[in-house]
Amino acid sequence: MLRKFLITLTVLLVVLFMYLPIAVLVVNSFNNNRYGVRWDGFTLKWYEKLFNNQDMINAAVHSLTIGFLASTLVTIIGALVSIAVYRYRFKGRGVVQGLLLLNMITPDIVMAIAFLILFITLGFSLGFTTLLIAHITFCLPYAVIVISSRLQGFDKRMLEAAKDLGAPERVILLKIVFPLIFPAIAASWLLSFIISMDDVIISSFASGAGYEPLPVRVFSLVKSGVTPDVNAVATIMVLISIVVVSAVMFFSRGKVKFNF
Repeated sequence: MLRKFLITLTVLLVVLFMYLPIAVLVVNSFNNNRYGVRWDGFTLKWYEKLFNNQDMINAAVHSLTIGFLASTLVTIIGALVSIAVYRYRFKGRGVVQGLLLLNMITPDIVMAIAFLILFITLGFSLGFTTLLIAHITFCLPYAVIVISSRLQGFDKRMLEAAKDLGAPERVILLKIVFPLIFPAIAASWLLSFIISMDDVIISSFASGAGYEPLPVRVFSLVKSGVTPDVNAVATIMVLISIVVVSAVMFFSRGKVKFNF
């Protein structure tokens, strides 16, 4: 009984440690007190101020645009790469998998500096295009891992039977493979979207002054102190994250494991 109580207490303390700061942030986004030092009553004026801030709205539109395009392209590329690695044996197959994993474990600051040097060397102006390229690059490994893990549960005899019955490769992909991996495709899109929306370090190096995503805009604002409208936008981002993560869990339904 004591052991069970200690385990439950430990779990509760860990959860409290992780989510108490977020809870304070959400509460203060509705607090009439500007500094959040005490509760002065419920208000929505900080959200009203946020939605009247055109710079913040523009940054949000930039983030949503980049997130949608990057996650869509990443999912398409990731699905093709995953199927190629799963279905075919070719020279450099192991190298492709290793490079994808290397991309994931490389520190963000290293990737950010590498992107900046690359774009400057190629003469690219920092903005929409450079930001999209960067987001596609660092989101791709996650999509490949999610889809590849789904493919590992395939019964290859099903594909071999379709091939023995004369089905061409295109029909096998469209009628068998893609329907079976659709939950993983949806999960990889959602996961890529939320990773893109949350990125700060790489985005700050890959974006220009004329195309600033929301996380970079928020980060620049909090340098001078957290204001209530920043609490409001952070609360909205937390809500979006919860919705997207819930959708990922729904589509994966415990079948997606993050390994090759």
